[in-house]
Amino acid sequence: MTFAFIATHWGMWPAGWLCEALGVSRAGFYAWRTRSPSARARANEQLLARVRASFLASDRTYGARLVWHDLLADGRRTPSRRMYSTEHSRPHWPTAIWVADCTDLWTAEGWLYVAVVVDLFSRRVVGWSMHATMTMQLVTDALVMATWRRGKPEAVLHHSDRGSQYTSEPFQRLLADHGVTCSMSRAGNVWDNAAMERVFSSLKTEPTASKTYRTRDQAKADVFDYDYIERFYDPSQQHSTLGYRSPMKFEWQAELA
Repeated sequence: MTFAFIATHWGMWPAGWLCEALGVSRAGFYAWRTRSPSARARANEQLLARVRASFLASDRTYGARLVWHDLLADGRRTPSRRMYSTEHSRPHWPTAIWVADCTDLWTAEGWLYVAVVVDLFSRRVVGWSMHATMTMQLVTDALVMATWRRGKPEAVLHHSDRGSQYTSEPFQRLLADHGVTCSMSRAGNVWDNAAMERVFSSLKTEPTASKTYRTRDQAKADVFDYDYIERFYDPSQQHSTLGYRSPMKFEWQAELA
């Protein structure tokens, strides 16, 4: 640390003066400057580069805990004062459980309403829809996408709040036509749909919080059309409930098990 301080400040004062003031030899300082970096120093530089890459890949949203788990998943050993268990077990549910909800994003053109369907097993976003108005068609399109992407699965439980879009007769008929069982939150109990709140929290604090969209199409492209959801959230976003794995990685490992 002393030699590093001298190297930083010797443009302001002669190296000899600094060495004498700090009680180190001038020969030792010059030997330190010409010495090759140690193996530990080189390893730390490589680790720092990987940490920076993980942070940037998350759109500058990952904290120390998620970066650490990202490096663990990459097969690198990293120092930590606290160990987090990555063991995770989940029962094989005979019924797929999807949770659905709506939110909104502001653009210069006005509000953009977003409907999302998440597979609770893996926290993966399997269906979404965006419109300028909050209509029954908004939630219908999200359900149709989820059904199509999951290959029209059997024994599906669809859970949502009691919003008018979800309680409408056409939407309920669509659920029945696809053999999907309807489930809704109890009156006044928003925590029934807490898993979806995690998705919306990530959406509004990570990719969109610092951006102002001029058009709804710009917001659509940035958030769902093969950007945040397709390129980061589903394939890379770590979830503590999944043992710090992304939704896609969790599904892939579940298929191999």
